[in-house]
Amino acid sequence: MNKQLLLTAAAMLTIGLIGGYWLADKPQSETITKTATKQPLYYRNPMNPSATSPVPAKDAMGMDYVAVYTNDDIDGSTDKTVERKILFYRNPMNPSVTSPVPAKDNMGMDYVPVYADANAASGDPLGTVKIDAVTEQNMGVRTAIAKQTLLSHVVRAVGRIAYDEERIVRLHPKTEGWIETLRVDKTGQWVKQNEDLLSIYSPQLVASQQEYVLALNNLKVLEKSPIEDIRRGAEDLVKSSRERLKLLDVPTHQLHDLTETHHIKKSLHIHTPASGIVINIGAREGQYVTPETELYMIADLSKVWAYADIYEYELPWVKEGDPVEMRLAGVPGRTFKGKLAFIYPYAEAKTRTIKVRLTFDNTGLLLKPDMFAEITIHAGKQLDAVVIPAEAVIRSGAQTQVFVVRGAGKFEPRLVTTGLASGSDIAIVEGLNAGEEVVTSAQFLIDSESRLHEATAKMREPEAVSTPNSEPSVNDHGDHQHD
Repeated sequence: MNKQLLLTAAAMLTIGLIGGYWLADKPQSETITKTATKQPLYYRNPMNPSATSPVPAKDAMGMDYVAVYTNDDIDGSTDKTVERKILFYRNPMNPSVTSPVPAKDNMGMDYVPVYADANAASGDPLGTVKIDAVTEQNMGVRTAIAKQTLLSHVVRAVGRIAYDEERIVRLHPKTEGWIETLRVDKTGQWVKQNEDLLSIYSPQLVASQQEYVLALNNLKVLEKSPIEDIRRGAEDLVKSSRERLKLLDVPTHQLHDLTETHHIKKSLHIHTPASGIVINIGAREGQYVTPETELYMIADLSKVWAYADIYEYELPWVKEGDPVEMRLAGVPGRTFKGKLAFIYPYAEAKTRTIKVRLTFDNTGLLLKPDMFAEITIHAGKQLDAVVIPAEAVIRSGAQTQVFVVRGAGKFEPRLVTTGLASGSDIAIVEGLNAGEEVVTSAQFLIDSESRLHEATAKMREPEAVSTPNSEPSVNDHGDHQHD
């Protein structure tokens, strides 16, 4: 009986040694059953995920630190068995220290295995962060849905009212002479079209009148001549002399009187060609004037311009024809409506702004040049784009990214290309689809965790390997490193 027991024990020992040797001969793979007890990597403060501890601990409020496991599944599923290949083992306190075989650090903590399918096993992109529900709530994570919608914009600026340059008249005499009577002698005075402004004595005007009267008398004598060429010559002389008087701005009524009475007048009247406000008077009574002298400057204020400066980032929004609203401190309670008429093709060197010109009706003459105004431009460009809250975008260096919700507690970093921004919203040109959910709060904490995961994943082919006995060991690349 004792001999039979000894034989049985020897057989079982042999089987165990063979099985152990077979397992020891496969250091690069293992079968993981998630129902087995998992060893925590470290413990994390539930209120401050950046605070960790290698051993169980409590925070200042007495809350237990949350255990963090290797490849911890947030959904809590424990019924999967996956064959996974181990690339190497990493020091839990110093990820840059690795070993090709299981080892322990100076504190006796087991090295953490790094698997070849760390991301492929779950189908998650590189840098995806998994957070348990308690930590997510403590971090205050909020999300929003990307929407395909119209994005409009309102541009606000300070403007200045100015004269309509197309409605300014500068009046010069067509001949030399002396001002005899100045009938409109005050700036700011309102004048109507064809209103008599002044009387001027000009020797040239007198001589032209005389030529016209002689031509009329000559035509009266020769109009019944049997020779057609003589009659036509007399008629042409009258027409040319009359046209000369018109070119010298002789008023129609004076030309009519001269034709009827043949009475030559010493001085002729000059009338305003348009209605408006007298802005400037360039001559006074008795003054000698020439064609270079500006007698009057008259502006029609029934329409006015306004200038406003917009910033470069607002330039893509505006275009000619956009509706504009204007409010003035000098006209409280009134909102004047106009339109954007012109965008100047250059920027101001000092302010780095672009000037735009606006037009407004001013039939009541309430809008006075050089008044300051508050301008609101309702941009006509509306983009049908994928829009998310601007706070969801993380800008770091040359990269712009958002965190997309991949499931309960899963957040994927996604590089995006942003477009125009309007208020609290921003358009996404590339990298995000309508209907996807993005993180709008606490994303910077998630970003720091994501970068840690990404950096860890990139070290699967380490440059140096260290053994637990502080002896140099060689990894697949042949480099050396001490713990």
